Amino acid sequence: MASETNGKKILIVEDDKGISDFVIPELEHEGFVTSLAETGRVALEKFESEKPDLILLDIMLPELNGLEVLRRIRQNSNVPIILETARGETIDKITGLNSGADDYIPKPFEIEELLARINALFRRIDSMKGPETSLSLRNLTLNIDRMSFSIGDTEIPLSKTEFLMLKTFLESKNKVLSRSDIIDSIWGKGHFIDENTVDVYVGYLRQKIAEHTKEEFIKTVRGAGYMFV
Repeated sequence: MASETNGKKILIVEDDKGISDFVIPELEHEGFVTSLAETGRVALEKFESEKPDLILLDIMLPELNGLEVLRRIRQNSNVPIILETARGETIDKITGLNSGADDYIPKPFEIEELLARINALFRRIDSMKGPETSLSLRNLTLNIDRMSFSIGDTEIPLSKTEFLMLKTFLESKNKVLSRSDIIDSIWGKGHFIDENTVDVYVGYLRQKIAEHTKEEFIKTVRGAGYMFV
């Protein structure tokens, strides 16, 4: 396992010493390089200075909460971010996903689940590197190499999960995809993502597209899922 991580840097933003003392040795045992920030402000400073490959971000933090840290990072970076959320707090999950988080993990969690989510997220990033350099439909263009999305001449920022969802839709245009199909494509088979998460991201994509064109692209197929037309 450690050889697959290739020394990737993970910034852990967590003020609970019990959790950080548990997580850091496990991640380092798997070959990751870790750094700890115990406040939101320190997290932003370390993000700028250390350029981590992934951030594990708690929502409840002193000085700046995790959602504000997420919002500021997303202004200029698509670094993968996994949110730590209180179990059952649906509002935190949805707000975090809408703000650009790539995944979330409810606390308390098992280290095996955390490692599975981290490795799945890195695999998702690797899956973006394919032979096709762009996908398009009508006036939409998704540039795979640059991880950019444009409508006409206007470039629109996407989180990594939004990018992968749009890539999945464009690769399967005019085909009905169930929520399970979309989860398997984006997060990988066996990843226990709530199907409502798919609806959240579809809504977010629709909103971003609607801000720049009146054309409809994502069609809801009642009882089946979604189709990109």
